Amino acid sequence: MHGASIIWCFNECLLTGIFSAVFQFQLMTPIVWLTRLLVGAYPQWEGSKPSKKQRIYFANHTSHLDTIVIWTSLPSVLRKLTRPVAARDYWDHGFFRKRIAMTELNVVLIDRRRAEHADPLKPLKDALRAGDSLIIFPEGTRRPQPLPSEFKSGLWRLMREFPDVELIPVYIENLHRAMPKGVYIPVPTICSVRFGAPLEHDPSNTKEDFLTRARQAVIDLAHLS
Repeated sequence: MHGASIIWCFNECLLTGIFSAVFQFQLMTPIVWLTRLLVGAYPQWEGSKPSKKQRIYFANHTSHLDTIVIWTSLPSVLRKLTRPVAARDYWDHGFFRKRIAMTELNVVLIDRRRAEHADPLKPLKDALRAGDSLIIFPEGTRRPQPLPSEFKSGLWRLMREFPDVELIPVYIENLHRAMPKGVYIPVPTICSVRFGAPLEHDPSNTKEDFLTRARQAVIDLAHLS
């Protein structure tokens, strides 16, 4: 190959790389690149890989940023198919917070104040029937600790009614240091989001056994040992 041809090929490769990087940047919405800038939100797929299969991603809950960080760590094509589940009393207040929740994240809002005879899981079930994937936090509340507390029964109830939906455990590392309870401005840090292998399940699983295995699947992704 002549020298001019080598230079031409090099320039073509360089320009292709630049245009590819610019295109990828254009696909990132402000909330995505801001999250990446502040906390990294680097995804690590261990035992699973990105897929358009309908899924419930269930994770440990340590910060208000958890919702955004998991959603941001998904590929752009999956972000369009995946809806975080979030508390109405937090995300439905304040102009910017509400705009992020409804316009950017397309969250499924739930009421933590349970009305008599109301099914608190109804909004989640409606979303699953519509074909959406979900991001949920089975602990039900934030806890500034590296490992999740006991899981509540919601995940088990959803599994029994939607047994064909894939269940993916997720562990968020280090985010409790970036925005713990009482802190409103994130401290820049580096966190990673680990996606584990699909959790085996069957509608016949007892609540206690299923929730224990689900919680352990998240703990295993912490890599503490």
